[in-house]
Amino acid sequence: MKILEVTQAFSSEHIAIGSTEIVYNLSKELAERGHDVSLYTSDYKSDKARIESLKQFKVDVFNFKIWLNLAGFYITPFMLKIAAEVKHFDVIHMHNYRTFQNIVVAHYAKKYSIPYIFQAEGSLLTFFRKGIQKIVFDAVWGHRMLNGATKVVASSRMEANQYKSVGISEDKIVIVPFGIDLTEFDVLPERGLFRKKYGINNNQKIILYLGRIHKIKGLDLLLKAFIDVSRNLNNVKLVIVGPDDGYLYSIKRLIADLGISSNVLFTGPLYGREKLKAYVDADVYVLPSFYDDFGLTVLEAIACGTPIVVTDQCGTADVVADKAGFVVPRDKGQLSSAILNILSNDKLRQKFTENGQSFVRAQYNWEKIAEKAESVYLSGIS
Repeated sequence: MKILEVTQAFSSEHIAIGSTEIVYNLSKELAERGHDVSLYTSDYKSDKARIESLKQFKVDVFNFKIWLNLAGFYITPFMLKIAAEVKHFDVIHMHNYRTFQNIVVAHYAKKYSIPYIFQAEGSLLTFFRKGIQKIVFDAVWGHRMLNGATKVVASSRMEANQYKSVGISEDKIVIVPFGIDLTEFDVLPERGLFRKKYGINNNQKIILYLGRIHKIKGLDLLLKAFIDVSRNLNNVKLVIVGPDDGYLYSIKRLIADLGISSNVLFTGPLYGREKLKAYVDADVYVLPSFYDDFGLTVLEAIACGTPIVVTDQCGTADVVADKAGFVVPRDKGQLSSAILNILSNDKLRQKFTENGQSFVRAQYNWEKIAEKAESVYLSGIS
């Protein structure tokens, strides 16, 4: 098949990094499976290393110059010069949702009767930020684009329900989870390197959060649960890793008000091997979100052998439950109880480590994900 992947940005910056990982690994794997793959994106802080890597797999990358950035809406008018090229593809896979690139490609896909697949990747709902702008976009372009898709891809049952809530019929929705590049986890860092760098002794238990520091991630709930854990268990450290996404000041003020500043460590964002060192040294990874369509960090933590606690508002709840850790409601008492259970039970922690690692390797490798995506493309063409 001749496949076009479309994404607004192909960047290592945290705003785009989730979609970049998905598009990169999917495009690479599809190319290895013998397909002719192209990528349309903007030149927003382009991940040049990844682009060069894709070119080695014979993926054609077109990163169009941004003429205007409207609060993260990247207008790339040069796309219009090659818009007619859309007619040469067998199928189009559009990532994200409310983007200029999708508007252009969806228009020409309809004009030339080329089937396209839509994958919102957590961007479907309007209650996070820019609510008014999202509602306007949906009214003018969004609903038409979604309804014109041959299939829409959800990463989890939670996201599938979101598609249903905006009127997409169930027979049009297919679940294809995200994956991770498991080769990055074949040789994990030696234990203790993260602790040594940040002065955390081996007797301390590490509770790790890794992700954007955003209100939606539920860090306020984690801090309150951490106080309960600290009352029941000595030598516990909460480590918060990730970039500020508008909530750092508020969360630091809450930490000061709770009087736990000495027991909380902020490292800022960590990447590559430094990120893996944090996972490896953590005794439990916690994602306390009140909404998370999937959560690649959960897969990463499991691949590193770290037991998990997530809320039932995370799309990865099905991955975690009874295999890699606990799924709990967004309740302080139940969250702290689950964390304590893992920290105080070595056998349970070992069970979650072994079961989780084998499950992720079997079900969330990119070869398997690309096979599912390929099947979706073929169903859209037929």
